[in-house]
Amino acid sequence: MLDLVLLRHGQSTWNELNLFTGWEDVDLTPRGEEEAVAAGALILAQEDLDVRVVHTSLLTRAIRTAEICLHEAGRSWVPVRRHWRLNERHYGDLQGRNKKETAERHGAEQLKLWRRSYDTPPPPLPDGDERHAGTDPRYDGVPADALPTTECLADVVERVVPYWQDVVVPDLLGFGARGGSVLVVAHGNSIRAIRKHIEGISDTDIVDLEIPTGIPYRYLMREDLSILSGEYMGDPDAARRAAEAVARQAG
Repeated sequence: MLDLVLLRHGQSTWNELNLFTGWEDVDLTPRGEEEAVAAGALILAQEDLDVRVVHTSLLTRAIRTAEICLHEAGRSWVPVRRHWRLNERHYGDLQGRNKKETAERHGAEQLKLWRRSYDTPPPPLPDGDERHAGTDPRYDGVPADALPTTECLADVVERVVPYWQDVVVPDLLGFGARGGSVLVVAHGNSIRAIRKHIEGISDTDIVDLEIPTGIPYRYLMREDLSILSGEYMGDPDAARRAAEAVARQAG
C-alpha cells in the first residue's frame, strides 16, 4: 500500500491581503505558521504515517510550511526535493492585484473564468515586466521558454504531471515498499493538478475543487496507483469550512 499526503502551504501574506500571488515569492503570516504547526501535529498523531521524503516548490511559503510541519512532526531529518514544477499557477498580469477589486472591475464571471476555468489563462505579463521569473536566480538553468508569463490550470497540469510521474511516483513506490509515506507541500493549483490527474477529475468538475491552506489530505493507494481512500486529516467539517473560505476570496 502506498501512502501520499498533499499539503497546501499555510496562509501567506498575500492570501491575507486577498491578492493574486502566483509565482510572486511571499512569506507566511503568523496564522500560516500556526497552520503549518497544526499540520505537523496531525501528521505526528497518525501512528501509521511514516513520512520518509518531502517534495516542495521553490517558493518560500511552501518551503517554510514544510520546514515548520516537519519540525512539529519530528521529521526535520527527512530528505527534501524542491522543484519549480510544483510552483503555484502563474497568474500573469493579475499577480499582485486584489481579487475582489478585479471582480468589480472585470465582472464576477470573467474573474471565475480566469481563476477556475480549466483552459482560459489570465492576461500575460507585459514584455520586460519586472515580475518575470527569468530575473530570479532560483530559476537559473530552467529554459527561458519553460518559464510562464501566464497559465491556466491545463498548463499547470502539463508541467506538474511529468514531475509526478518521474520523481514523486518512484518515491511512492520505493518508500511505500518499506512502509514509508511521501509528503508533497505545494500550492492550491499545483495540488489541484495532482488531484485531477490521480483521481481522473474531469475538466468541468475541477473548476469546483478548492484546496484549503494548512490541512493535509491523505491518500492510501495500491501499487498500480489506484486509490483506496482519500480524505482530509483531522476534522472534516473544519476542512470543508476552510475550502468554502477559499471560494469566497473573490467576493
